[in-house]
Amino acid sequence: MSGKANSIKLFSFNSPQMRAFHMSWVAFFVCFFAWFACAPLMPVIKGEFHLSMAQIADINIAAVAITILVRLLVGPLSDRFGPRKTYTGLLVLGAIPVLGVAAAQSYESFLLFRLGIGAVGASFVITQYHTSVMFGPKVVGTANAASAGWGNSGGGAAQALMPLLMGAVVMLGVSETLGWRVALLVPGLAMLVTAVAYWKLTQDCPEGNFDELRAQGIPFEANNKGGMASFLEACRNYRAWLLFVTYGACFGIELFVHNIAATYYVDHFGLSLKAAGMAAGSFGLLALFARALGGWLSDRAANRGDLNSRVTLLFVLMLGEGLGLLWFSNTTSAALAIAAMLAFGLCTHMACGATYALVPFVNRKALGGVAGIVGAGGNVGAVLAGFLMKGTGDVRQTFLILGGLVLLSAICAIGVRFKLATIEGAAPAAA
Repeated sequence: MSGKANSIKLFSFNSPQMRAFHMSWVAFFVCFFAWFACAPLMPVIKGEFHLSMAQIADINIAAVAITILVRLLVGPLSDRFGPRKTYTGLLVLGAIPVLGVAAAQSYESFLLFRLGIGAVGASFVITQYHTSVMFGPKVVGTANAASAGWGNSGGGAAQALMPLLMGAVVMLGVSETLGWRVALLVPGLAMLVTAVAYWKLTQDCPEGNFDELRAQGIPFEANNKGGMASFLEACRNYRAWLLFVTYGACFGIELFVHNIAATYYVDHFGLSLKAAGMAAGSFGLLALFARALGGWLSDRAANRGDLNSRVTLLFVLMLGEGLGLLWFSNTTSAALAIAAMLAFGLCTHMACGATYALVPFVNRKALGGVAGIVGAGGNVGAVLAGFLMKGTGDVRQTFLILGGLVLLSAICAIGVRFKLATIEGAAPAAA
């Protein structure tokens, strides 16, 4: 554990650990803002391209589908090339479809760019990888959850700010048709600026950058060949796949809500575009504290008990999420819907934090592979939810079914239990 930080000095930017912490959540925030920038503008885009409910479902599926593959790739790539190079490359390449979507002229071209934008959702895996190699076991749950939670809030910020940004452009005399396109240029440019900052301000691990350390023969904890070897080793650990399911049931729901909430509030409760954006944005902004709270509680539970205390917490949070979804699906007014959404959203975000508080203990030798598999599970959950909505044709019924499925998936959380349940991480040997 040499070099890893055992405390989080939140207002410090002096150490490589804290620079990685702050830059990873900022980069994640920018990526999530870009990923969901289209969602609150969909009522306008829907009108321009005359989209059907089935086409909107296809767009939502495309937005998260490609992320499954990219998340599986960037974990092992982080093992091989380091999080600094991997994150910078993702930011630069991801900015291309983010900027390109503003030029879409048809449903087909919009769908294609929306598919490409989904790749930036893989930023989450790199964020979790970078904080996992920088912080020790006593605070790694908090570090992972806080960086992911603050980054996740980019989705909520996009829900609230993109309609306002488009409105500001329209007030300058620009038409709505051009206004949403101009607004979508902002997140793409922000990604390019963040890429430069990430490259200049971070390093791969406490000891330095992976390629330099390997060249000098200096040992470091994350030293492995990465790539396919890391992925295959992670695949052999059943706990990675159980967490794959649990993450699909919490983060997958989060993604689904981000993509459908604004349109749902407009269509079912008659809210204006700005009001619907603020309502949907409140769900995403829970990530500012809720995900970090889930990770912090996981660390506290492990410090007072053992590693399995983290497992029990995840199980309880998923039960709360499932019950909250059932409530949300049966609300009949906008006020009750928002209250129910915030209730299940709190449990959802906390469950996400509690899941990744377990990831560093599954298999340290294949951290990137495990992080990628679990992260991909979130997108698989979102894609399946999208297909479910397409099949039912009814958002309320979709939420009702999802509530039941989340309750069932909580069983997988219990299955993660470790035989050697010490906080120092004897867990990998108990696989």
